[in-house]
Amino acid sequence: MLFRKGNLNRERFERMAFSVYDSLYGTALRLTRDREEASDLTQETLVRAYEAFDRFDGRNFKAWMLRIQTNLYINRYRKRRREGLTTALDDDDVHLEPVAPPAEAPDRMMLDNLIGAEIEDALAQLPDTFRLAVVLSDIEELSYDEIAEITQVPVGTVRSRIARGRAQLRKILAKYAKDQGYIREVSAE
Repeated sequence: MLFRKGNLNRERFERMAFSVYDSLYGTALRLTRDREEASDLTQETLVRAYEAFDRFDGRNFKAWMLRIQTNLYINRYRKRRREGLTTALDDDDVHLEPVAPPAEAPDRMMLDNLIGAEIEDALAQLPDTFRLAVVLSDIEELSYDEIAEITQVPVGTVRSRIARGRAQLRKILAKYAKDQGYIREVSAE
């Protein structure tokens, strides 16, 4: 009976994880701005969540998963800052793989079709804290309370980060719109 119960939990977790996988990967890609890192972060999130699934309170699975992912991302970021970004490559360790050009990468094409390359590029220019808040709010459509829980900051800080992130996005996108001729500056006469 115990084996059967565990099997049901695994199936339940898999079903729930499948339903939020695209959001997890998309958020990871927006945070890391790298396909391999995003894939690693998403997989590590799934492993950690599966290991802790018995502690899931049943309220909001997507928010719970994004909190795990955010914590993993923050811990990785802090670790890299402490250690620095040094790597040693031996000739024997280098393996080249054929990859699509960045513009043709499937994940990039998917994101471009969803919200546009210009917005993705503008999001990438935001500081991490603002980008995370904007992505969780405007793309993942989480409430301020859920974002506060995920990022472990007060709701007022979430509101501030979203407002500041959106303001920076408007500024970046206004410059793009002017450069592309979508809008023009009006001269005061």
